[in-house]
Amino acid sequence: MGREAILVVDDDREITRAIRVLLTQEGYEVHTASDGQEAMEILAREEVRLIVLDVMMPRLDGLSATLRIREDNNIPIIILSAKSEDSDKILGLSMGADDYVAKPFHPQELVARVKSQLRRYTTLGDIESRYRSSQIVNGRLTLDTEAKQLLVDGESMRLTATEYKIVSLLMQNAGVVFSAEKIYERVWQEPSYSVENTVMVHIRRIREKIEINPREPDYLKVVWGIGYKMEKHPEKRP
Repeated sequence: MGREAILVVDDDREITRAIRVLLTQEGYEVHTASDGQEAMEILAREEVRLIVLDVMMPRLDGLSATLRIREDNNIPIIILSAKSEDSDKILGLSMGADDYVAKPFHPQELVARVKSQLRRYTTLGDIESRYRSSQIVNGRLTLDTEAKQLLVDGESMRLTATEYKIVSLLMQNAGVVFSAEKIYERVWQEPSYSVENTVMVHIRRIREKIEINPREPDYLKVVWGIGYKMEKHPEKRP
């Protein structure tokens, strides 16, 4: 089996070189690009398992590239940027990124986040292995844990790895309220700290995909002051 391939995209060649050395030492195959356009060209010809993507770049910036990648690809994307404000982080996550690392970053933090995202991406649906049925039905929603997909009214929804994990957790525990911190710990598999905004953005994106009216959700509910839950619904009959 070949090494997992990672694409590092940054117009600062010193940074791409440093990350390439770091990830190569961890056993990954690393491709590099200097802007979003070059990244798209590499994705078209190489099998990449994860992308580390800078925000500020010429030709095609990181946020625009994220939107374009998400049109037909759900591989993990880690946004890399010198900006550390919550608003910039939320913007990146809103456009489809799975995680965010601010420059300057500690090398081992980046490695840890890469490993976490790859682990989540390659073990989709394995949060609760005790469930025997491969399909969990809740009203209009059907979670197929073998096919690793969510069906809404029979139509497959394109979810990122992180979105699928959140939906899987909540659907397999329908009616149970999870705090943002607990969702983060179960899905990201790391300790939570000031994670409300991160989880909220992913919840918002999921609602846009599964709800008839995302502003008045029938399924993914917020329990004010506590957290989030998947509302139970009777199974739809033909």
